[in-house]
Amino acid sequence: MKKSIAIDMDDTVADTLDRHLTWYKSEFGISLERSDLIGKKIYDVVPEHHLSTVRSFPTHPDFFRDLKVIDNAIEVIYELSQRYEIYFVSAAMEYPPSFNAKYEWLKRHFSFISDMNYVFCGFKGVFNCDYLIDDSSRHLDAFSGQGYLFTSESNAHVSGYERINSWLEAKELLG
Repeated sequence: MKKSIAIDMDDTVADTLDRHLTWYKSEFGISLERSDLIGKKIYDVVPEHHLSTVRSFPTHPDFFRDLKVIDNAIEVIYELSQRYEIYFVSAAMEYPPSFNAKYEWLKRHFSFISDMNYVFCGFKGVFNCDYLIDDSSRHLDAFSGQGYLFTSESNAHVSGYERINSWLEAKELLG
């Protein structure tokens, strides 16, 4: 029986930060750089009078539709799928309008993973996988297997977790 890996979507395989930055510039004419967000979320750096609009971005049905794929994710996850049972696990209950777009995005980029292994949930602590790769430490805290914090701008200052800094590093570690 294969060991299993649960993989988060947002900012782990799908670049949601890029979408936030693009839509923010489009909406307000202000460019933010990834470097402006080291150790922060976009909600921490925008002016308060922009906050409600920025918080509404992920509720738009198209926000998750055509996100960029994180570098090397497709190739590495394909290789890992030869040795592991792969599950995509997204806390999509935070943004219910995202279901269709996330499903379509996964089918487009990761069609080699059965859609029966796409899990949209609210709480990832219920998963009984061997590994979880996620950019959010709160999901790792609730996970009973081996968790890996996938490095993103927002978690740059988070400590106390084993990290994976790129998909090539994941290949080295788990391949």
